[in-house]
Amino acid sequence: MPLIVEMGWGGLVQYPDTITWTDISSYVDVSKRGVTIARGAADELSETQPGQASLLLDNQDGRFTAGNALSPYYPYVRRNAPIRIAVAVMPTQSGSAPYPLAMLGDDFDDGRINTTLWAGNFGTVSETGGRARINAAAGVSSGFQTARQWKLQASQTMARLATVPAGGTNARTSFMVNAVTSGTRIGFEYNATTGKLSCKSDVAFADGAAVALTYSPISHAWLRIRETSGTVYWETSGDGFGWTVRRSLATPAWVAADQVNLSIAATRDSGTTDFAEYDLVGAEVRPRFWGMVNEFPVGFEGLASTVMITATDLFKRLNRRPALRSMLGEEILTLTPMVYYPLSEDSTSVTAGDVGGNGAPSLAITQAGVGGTLALGSADGPPETGEQVPVFTPSTATAGKWLMADLGPQFEDTTVNYLCFEAFFKTTTTGRAIMGVHSTDLVGQHVLSIAAGGTLQIEWSSDGSPLTVEAVTSPATLADGNWHHVVYDQREGKVWIDGVLTDSALAVPRCFYQRVVHVGGYRGTRLWNGSIGHAVVYATDTYSVGPLITGHYSAGMTGFAGEDADVRIERLASYAQVASVTVWGSTFDPIASQGPGGSAVVARMREVESTESARLFAERDYYGLAFQSRDLRYNPNPASEVFTIAYADLETNSVELADDDQKLVNSIEASRPGGATQKVTAPSSILAFGIYDPGSISILKTSDNSVLDAAYWRVSRYANPSPELREVPIEAYTMSTYLDILDADISSYFSVTSMPSQAPASSMRVTVEGYTETIKEKSHLIQFHTSATNNDSVWVLDDPTYSVLDSTTRLAY
Repeated sequence: MPLIVEMGWGGLVQYPDTITWTDISSYVDVSKRGVTIARGAADELSETQPGQASLLLDNQDGRFTAGNALSPYYPYVRRNAPIRIAVAVMPTQSGSAPYPLAMLGDDFDDGRINTTLWAGNFGTVSETGGRARINAAAGVSSGFQTARQWKLQASQTMARLATVPAGGTNARTSFMVNAVTSGTRIGFEYNATTGKLSCKSDVAFADGAAVALTYSPISHAWLRIRETSGTVYWETSGDGFGWTVRRSLATPAWVAADQVNLSIAATRDSGTTDFAEYDLVGAEVRPRFWGMVNEFPVGFEGLASTVMITATDLFKRLNRRPALRSMLGEEILTLTPMVYYPLSEDSTSVTAGDVGGNGAPSLAITQAGVGGTLALGSADGPPETGEQVPVFTPSTATAGKWLMADLGPQFEDTTVNYLCFEAFFKTTTTGRAIMGVHSTDLVGQHVLSIAAGGTLQIEWSSDGSPLTVEAVTSPATLADGNWHHVVYDQREGKVWIDGVLTDSALAVPRCFYQRVVHVGGYRGTRLWNGSIGHAVVYATDTYSVGPLITGHYSAGMTGFAGEDADVRIERLASYAQVASVTVWGSTFDPIASQGPGGSAVVARMREVESTESARLFAERDYYGLAFQSRDLRYNPNPASEVFTIAYADLETNSVELADDDQKLVNSIEASRPGGATQKVTAPSSILAFGIYDPGSISILKTSDNSVLDAAYWRVSRYANPSPELREVPIEAYTMSTYLDILDADISSYFSVTSMPSQAPASSMRVTVEGYTETIKEKSHLIQFHTSATNNDSVWVLDDPTYSVLDSTTRLAY
């Protein structure tokens, strides 16, 4: 059971596909302290907690001392460095030859070549530093090679390609399954001269149809050859767990007929001798943790130095994020605007700031003529933003106040790209300007305004001549006193009003060096009478922003009320720059608005999670989130169990059968934003035990019926909970089902069989809610936190198991 601990020195956790990982496993103390990992929740009614890992590192040479310029990892020994932890389960050989190739395994950790396994070695090879090292010398081929006693058919082999030979004249290394006929083989070959990794099916040492990949030490760190159902697959992986098919081919006849051998080899035609290295041949990798190191505290015991690091998963980064803006604001910021003025300052402000992050100056209140007012923070903005916006009240179209800023020369070059404008507005006055930009010499100008008839128009000049007016197809009047939203994309020549494409035939020429921004008027004329919010300018050249903005009307007006919970989670994740969300299950209800800002992204996600009786947690193999619907747990088929284990095999005295009132609920009051408050009770439970009421809950449902369903679901499950196993400790390393146990994760099922006679049943099925584990040399103790699986059973008509009156007739929610 080799432990794999890797650091992403210098890598950025938010860009996991760009991280180059460094194996530090040999520095981890696995003999005494081991690696400890905690994940998930204590029970199904508790929130999942941020995953934690702790491990002790040998720091005798100071390599893990932050700031040590002599460290081979300098200057990247620093807080928040990416870390991932996995275990590699090595296969065992049994039976008689020919053996399935999947039984071939070697971790190369004992410093001595296993000459029984690698009976056909040639050239200069060694086991060095826990790897198979193969010289790449001029004119000499070297390699590890097994005896011819294996079968590829319906089997596989894999290895980690740890080191490739340096460039030179035809320097190369290969990982090959060889047929009886010389030169007939299947595998990978890396050529250092070309930088290509080839997927080959050679005949006479050649394959004219080989698939050549540009070698990446990140995505091609692991190699696998697999045959199944008449097809051979060449696959690569960055971590030995998630595989990508690079080539497939109908299985050659020799794969079924021949006993094969495996060779890992290296050579070069000329140049300086170096080597290739392979590791963990045949290993099945199971990730246990993916996260960030919190700190590198250096400890001393005499002259001995160690570093006891702790690490936290993705939720550390999410929990450190500031409170979100409104959903509208977050949607805008995800598109990286050139400038973004929310105009949401309070009434004491005299300027309006940019929050786009590019350092644009504030909009200043500017006077035209005499009279008029501009009051910031004086009117309700778009309804689902929860923000206040300014009220512009001019005396006339040319007497009053508007907002203006010269963005400065740093923004001037940006505007050589196509511009896209966005704003919310409200007025009852026509013939006024919403916003505009121009160059300092007025050669280039753009203005969005309301025409005298109440429709939208775009005015422009690209050569300093008077403004040309482009009428826009739009609703009959936009000056109706209601909030409206406009998007104008110059690159597309399109306009969207209130989320609907209204004109796609505009032909406004490109203008350059526009840097002066006006909001609520334009150069002292056509002063706005009403309110404006969320004035945005985007500048792009390679793609159009407009089609990406159309949903912003819904963000401001409805807060995306009615979208399904899984979509909402993905949306919230995008606000935190988390691109990977794995959705499990299919039952997701519509979610109410979360439009106004002020709360953190994790708090908003937890609102969705609790509303849905779902599960949200960080992945253990990648920088991403998992969101599981409640139906994932409905009525599990025995075939879906990840493993079974006999009670006697737990080998522990700490198993306890709980039957208490910790989870008991028989009365609950529930409500939703803008909806009714409703109550559900279980009279028979109240009669037997008294009232158990967790207090009123408010959930983000969109209908009163959905609230009632959610309340019933809670009461029906816990009005009279059955006895359950809440903790199941397993020494997994000694189990024949070790791999299956490692596959168990949050919401997985397993059964404990052959329970003692005092138990209520001979077999008890449990659902994993979380676990703590300690990984040591030849030991892997996992303490599963579990719940009774039957808590989530639902009624199925005429089913012998799930339609038992008064027992399993709970309606699904």
